[in-house]
Amino acid sequence: MQSRISMITLGVRDLSRSIEFYESGLKFPRMESPPTVAFFTLNGTWLSLYGRQELAADAMVSADGNGFPGFSLAHNVSSEAEVHSVLEEAVLAGGKLVKPGQKVFWGGYSGYFKDPDGFLWEVAHNPYFWVGPTLEVT
Repeated sequence: MQSRISMITLGVRDLSRSIEFYESGLKFPRMESPPTVAFFTLNGTWLSLYGRQELAADAMVSADGNGFPGFSLAHNVSSEAEVHSVLEEAVLAGGKLVKPGQKVFWGGYSGYFKDPDGFLWEVAHNPYFWVGPTLEVT
């Protein structure tokens, strides 16, 4: 098997609210999608939003669950200032600041926000190497 993550699907409680957060608030580019799901093109992968109940039913698991899900999504940026900028953008879009940008134990700089469904996003700057797609020089 080749190692890759081609799509991340979040089971959300209110699809319209989550679409608004990611599309209008964070400016993620939305693809044409059926009304029951939303797809966003990201650099190197896709993000999809789907109803929490429907996603659980599709996987044949319970939709109940709360607290820390045991994972976070990460958005890597090229500077400490950009960490602050992205966190501010997320909060203005309706996200909740969990941890302000700060120096972290591994030598980088990061902070966290939660989306409207409580999914944790880390916004990080790694000064040792770039984590992400090749940056385009403009």
